Amino acid sequence: MGAAFERQRRAFLAEGPPSLAVRRDRLDRLILLLTENAQEFGEAMDADFGHRPAAVSTLTDITAILLDIEIIRRRLGAWSRPKRPLAALRPFGLAAKVERVPLGVVGVIGPWNFPLGLVAQPAAAALAGGNRVMVKFSEITPRTGALFAAKVAEFFGPDEMIVVTGGSEAGATFSALAFDHLFFTGSPKVGALVAQAAGRNLVPVTLELGGKNPVVVAEGADVAVAAEKTMAGRLMNGGQVCLCPEVVYVPEPVQEQFLTRALWRAREIWESEDGPVSIVNDANFARVCALVEDARAKGAEVHEAVPGAVPDAASRRIPPVVVTGVTADMDINSEEIFGPVLMMRTYRSMREVVEDVAGRPSPLAAYWFGPRGEDFAEFTARTRFGGMTVDDIALHVAVPGLPFGGVGQSGSGAYHGRAGFDTFTHARPTVRTRLRISMGEALNPPFTQKHGISPDRMLAKVAQSARRRVFGRGKS
Repeated sequence: MGAAFERQRRAFLAEGPPSLAVRRDRLDRLILLLTENAQEFGEAMDADFGHRPAAVSTLTDITAILLDIEIIRRRLGAWSRPKRPLAALRPFGLAAKVERVPLGVVGVIGPWNFPLGLVAQPAAAALAGGNRVMVKFSEITPRTGALFAAKVAEFFGPDEMIVVTGGSEAGATFSALAFDHLFFTGSPKVGALVAQAAGRNLVPVTLELGGKNPVVVAEGADVAVAAEKTMAGRLMNGGQVCLCPEVVYVPEPVQEQFLTRALWRAREIWESEDGPVSIVNDANFARVCALVEDARAKGAEVHEAVPGAVPDAASRRIPPVVVTGVTADMDINSEEIFGPVLMMRTYRSMREVVEDVAGRPSPLAAYWFGPRGEDFAEFTARTRFGGMTVDDIALHVAVPGLPFGGVGQSGSGAYHGRAGFDTFTHARPTVRTRLRISMGEALNPPFTQKHGISPDRMLAKVAQSARRRVFGRGKS
């Protein structure tokens, strides 16, 4: 790993910032890598999960990110063009420009739930920024990782982009490299360790994490539509998505209507021809089952979408359920579920919902179904979350060009579109002057009025303006 890193660092320093043509060529090669091997990647992910239809993998890990890469490629020239602010000062002999310059060598640590897409998309933004890229692939999806590593070696030189595989020890070593930027997608627990390791080298880190994403069904909402869309969102990829709904808040009078419709939709998905996506491995299968059983043992009610169906360890499939009556002492109340389990709470006023959501760590996403009146304004003003979709689930992450990222416990920084390009470049200012004033001379004694400028007079004028704004004209 260290040798690969040093090779990329030397290549970056020797060649300098790559031209737009080189950057676009690298993006084109990444597009070809994904599209020409889509079937193989789908089969690898199916094998890694135990059951994950190739159509799902093609959509989520390849098709869904291609539009973002194409947008970056198309707008790269405009984004890279130097900006020239302070135009009004040019006649006085002061000119400035701000360039977006590459950072150097970027590390990308990917998750297992969308193992290909969530490394290829940040890697594309880093390549567009003119950087070299090292990828740490998740060890939980080894077949996909091995295939991606082999294909990257076919399409890229090792001084451009390289893939590292291995377990937790490899991940720790990777996190400790002196990257110019480190990008991590995964759980808050592991994200904290990655940030700690990177901090020893003062490496800036972008963290894309998760959280207990809330859904609010407002008074006046179409309850049937809200129930169906919420449950469909909960079961995306077997519930293994950082944007999945975790807890839904439903007005008391419509709780039975919502529950009935949600369970019906879950049963439809469970009994579909392709069937549900498997939980990725035995450890996560056992963890999700334990969360449900802990809640049941402590008094929660577990509503089964498929009566009589039980979790199957051989296929790692868990029948979808809705859990009500959750209390603070239950593990499911605080731990991110990452499985086909939805919590439901009832409420009588929006104040109850706001206080519960605001009292928890900030989630990656929030969802709202129904009218956008005073309750909506109160919810959005008094809670923090990474992004929101109204009247659907997770749509905001799919709209081209919108920044995607968390806040607080759900992450820091953003990417997608222009946000990704900015994340992996540095805004470097350059100032050119013909002024008689010299900064060095101004900050050396004797500290008397220089060049016709009195610091005391300038300070008094600024203070006078602020005083008028605060107290009003004529007041003291």
